[in-house]
Amino acid sequence: MKYEILKPEVNDGIAVVTISRPKALNALNTRFFQEMDDYIASVKNDSSIKVLVITGEGKAFVAGADIAEMVDKNGEEGSAFSRLGQATFRSLEKLNIPVIAAINGFALGGGLELTMACDFRTASTKAKFGQPEVNLGLIPGYAGTQRLPRLVGQGDALYLLMTADMIGADDALRIGLVQKVFEPEALMEETLKIAKNIASKGPNAVKLVKQVVRQGLGMDFDKGSELEAKNFGSLFGEGNEGKEGMAAFLEKRKPEWN
Repeated sequence: MKYEILKPEVNDGIAVVTISRPKALNALNTRFFQEMDDYIASVKNDSSIKVLVITGEGKAFVAGADIAEMVDKNGEEGSAFSRLGQATFRSLEKLNIPVIAAINGFALGGGLELTMACDFRTASTKAKFGQPEVNLGLIPGYAGTQRLPRLVGQGDALYLLMTADMIGADDALRIGLVQKVFEPEALMEETLKIAKNIASKGPNAVKLVKQVVRQGLGMDFDKGSELEAKNFGSLFGEGNEGKEGMAAFLEKRKPEWN
């Protein structure tokens, strides 16, 4: 597929995809979801990619869904548009590599929902966050009502969802919506440092951390712990990553991952 909205690049195992629709503040439309579906599939099939970073071009990360596309939809079409975005973001969430959102500006509505489908979030000090759908007489459509309370707790989630208030990067950091905040000019440099740090770790271990955490959140504690034990053991033994990592530690050398 020829991309009209996404600008992808890969360097040293780190993929960066920039959402580039700046005149519309990178608003999400059907074309975006088609391109993102295609891009996710390409990343999934590229074993050289260790970490994916998503960011936006201009003054917005993503300022929301494209209202101009939505305004004439009926109820059935609205539900279909919701499911379209939900499916794309779920595919992103299920990628077996870490996905980082580098939030350069406005992350509102569908934009915030996109960041929440990533594994964690870094932000510019100028970034703004919110779920303003109730201002339009709507609710979030891309699983924002499900991910936001899981990330920040029910009280903060309901406050943001019901008031439509925008919050800054410091408040987003305080409630756990983002994990790191940087000055605007340092955002991508610092985010890429984090990505490179992760890419230097045991690749199978990193993938299993993501898998076990995400699967475990849907289980009771004891089942999640058993899932952890099985996957912990899978990294032991000759030819497995844990064997090399532990040997390198004892021999005081850097591990050589396969």
